[in-house]
Amino acid sequence: MNRVALTGRLTKDPEIRKTTNGNTVANFTLAVDNRGETSFLNIVAWNASAEFTQKYIKKGHLIGVDGRLSQRSYENNEGKKIVIIEIIADNVESFEKKEKAEEAPAIPQSHPIDVEDEDLPF
Repeated sequence: MNRVALTGRLTKDPEIRKTTNGNTVANFTLAVDNRGETSFLNIVAWNASAEFTQKYIKKGHLIGVDGRLSQRSYENNEGKKIVIIEIIADNVESFEKKEKAEEAPAIPQSHPIDVEDEDLPF
Protein backbone atom coordinates (compact mmCIF):
# COMPACT_ATOMS: atom_id res chain seq x y z
CA MET A 1 0.00 0.00 0.00
CA ASN A 2 1.32 3.44 -0.91
CA ARG A 3 -0.71 6.23 0.78
CA VAL A 4 0.40 9.51 2.29
CA ALA A 5 -1.72 11.98 4.26
CA LEU A 6 -0.08 15.27 5.26
CA THR A 7 -1.01 18.58 6.81
CA GLY A 8 1.31 21.55 6.48
CA ARG A 9 1.91 25.04 5.16
CA LEU A 10 3.06 26.12 1.71
CA THR A 11 6.55 27.59 1.64
CA LYS A 12 5.75 29.67 -1.48
CA ASP A 13 2.98 30.07 -4.04
CA PRO A 14 2.47 26.96 -6.22
CA GLU A 15 4.12 26.85 -9.64
CA ILE A 16 1.44 26.12 -12.23
CA ARG A 17 2.06 25.04 -15.83
CA LYS A 18 0.34 23.26 -18.70
CA THR A 19 1.80 20.18 -20.37
CA THR A 20 1.92 19.79 -24.14
CA ASN A 21 -1.13 17.51 -23.78
CA GLY A 22 -3.07 20.31 -22.08
CA ASN A 23 -2.93 18.87 -18.54
CA THR A 24 -2.48 21.27 -15.64
CA VAL A 25 0.27 20.50 -13.13
CA ALA A 26 1.08 22.30 -9.86
CA ASN A 27 4.36 21.94 -7.98
CA PHE A 28 4.79 23.22 -4.43
CA THR A 29 6.67 22.52 -1.23
CA LEU A 30 4.83 21.69 1.97
CA ALA A 31 6.40 22.40 5.37
CA VAL A 32 5.25 19.64 7.73
CA ASP A 33 5.90 19.46 11.48
CA ASN A 34 7.72 16.18 12.14
CA ARG A 35 7.80 15.87 15.94
CA GLY A 36 9.49 19.19 16.54
CA GLU A 37 11.46 19.28 13.30
CA THR A 38 10.18 20.60 10.00
CA SER A 39 10.21 18.42 6.89
CA PHE A 40 9.98 20.13 3.49
CA LEU A 41 8.21 17.84 1.03
CA ASN A 42 7.78 18.31 -2.72
CA ILE A 43 4.19 17.90 -3.88
CA VAL A 44 2.88 17.45 -7.44
CA ALA A 45 -0.82 17.93 -8.16
CA TRP A 46 -2.46 17.23 -11.52
CA ASN A 47 -5.55 18.52 -13.36
CA ALA A 48 -8.48 19.22 -10.97
CA SER A 49 -6.24 19.22 -7.88
CA ALA A 50 -3.76 21.52 -9.66
CA GLU A 51 -6.53 23.88 -10.74
CA PHE A 52 -7.91 23.98 -7.17
CA THR A 53 -4.40 24.72 -5.92
CA GLN A 54 -3.95 27.50 -8.46
CA LYS A 55 -7.24 29.13 -7.50
CA TYR A 56 -7.29 28.81 -3.70
CA ILE A 57 -3.84 27.99 -2.29
CA LYS A 58 -1.14 30.59 -1.54
CA LYS A 59 2.13 30.82 0.39
CA GLY A 60 1.60 30.20 4.10
CA HIS A 61 -1.80 28.51 3.73
CA LEU A 62 -2.52 25.47 5.87
CA ILE A 63 -3.56 22.58 3.63
CA GLY A 64 -4.08 18.85 3.65
CA VAL A 65 -2.70 16.56 0.97
CA ASP A 66 -3.75 12.97 0.34
CA GLY A 67 -1.67 11.08 -2.19
CA ARG A 68 1.12 8.61 -2.82
CA LEU A 69 4.92 8.54 -2.79
CA SER A 70 6.71 8.59 -6.11
CA GLN A 71 10.40 8.05 -6.82
CA ARG A 72 12.16 8.88 -10.06
CA SER A 73 15.76 9.31 -11.09
CA TYR A 74 17.87 10.79 -13.87
CA GLU A 75 21.52 11.43 -14.68
CA ASN A 76 22.69 15.02 -14.50
CA ASN A 77 25.21 16.62 -16.91
CA GLU A 78 28.11 15.23 -14.87
CA GLY A 79 26.80 11.65 -15.08
CA LYS A 80 25.70 11.59 -11.45
CA LYS A 81 22.44 9.79 -10.67
CA ILE A 82 19.87 12.12 -9.07
CA VAL A 83 16.96 10.56 -7.15
CA ILE A 84 13.80 12.55 -6.54
CA ILE A 85 11.14 11.52 -4.05
CA GLU A 86 7.88 13.46 -4.16
CA ILE A 87 4.23 13.12 -3.22
CA ILE A 88 1.71 12.87 -6.05
CA ALA A 89 -1.42 14.54 -4.65
CA ASP A 90 -4.72 12.83 -5.35
CA ASN A 91 -6.57 15.38 -3.23
CA VAL A 92 -5.68 18.85 -1.94
CA GLU A 93 -7.81 20.53 0.72
CA SER A 94 -7.56 24.02 2.18
CA PHE A 95 -7.84 24.41 5.95
CA GLU A 96 -7.85 28.21 5.72
CA LYS A 97 -10.91 30.12 6.84
CA LYS A 98 -12.71 31.95 4.09
CA GLU A 99 -12.40 35.71 4.08
CA LYS A 100 -15.26 37.31 5.98
CA ALA A 101 -16.16 39.28 2.90
CA GLU A 102 -16.63 36.02 0.97
CA GLU A 103 -18.81 34.48 3.68
CA ALA A 104 -21.09 37.42 4.31
CA PRO A 105 -23.95 37.92 1.91
CA ALA A 106 -24.13 41.24 0.14
CA ILE A 107 -26.00 43.82 2.18
CA PRO A 108 -28.46 45.78 0.07
CA GLN A 109 -28.00 49.52 0.09
CA SER A 110 -30.79 51.33 1.91
CA HIS A 111 -31.67 54.91 2.54
CA PRO A 112 -30.52 56.35 5.86
CA ILE A 113 -33.20 56.80 8.49
CA ASP A 114 -33.22 59.96 10.54
CA VAL A 115 -33.71 58.91 14.18
CA GLU A 116 -33.42 61.15 17.21
CA ASP A 117 -32.12 59.82 20.54
CA GLU A 118 -35.56 60.51 22.03
CA ASP A 119 -37.14 58.03 19.59
CA LEU A 120 -35.03 55.09 20.84
CA PRO A 121 -36.72 52.81 23.43
CA PHE A 122 -33.54 52.36 25.51
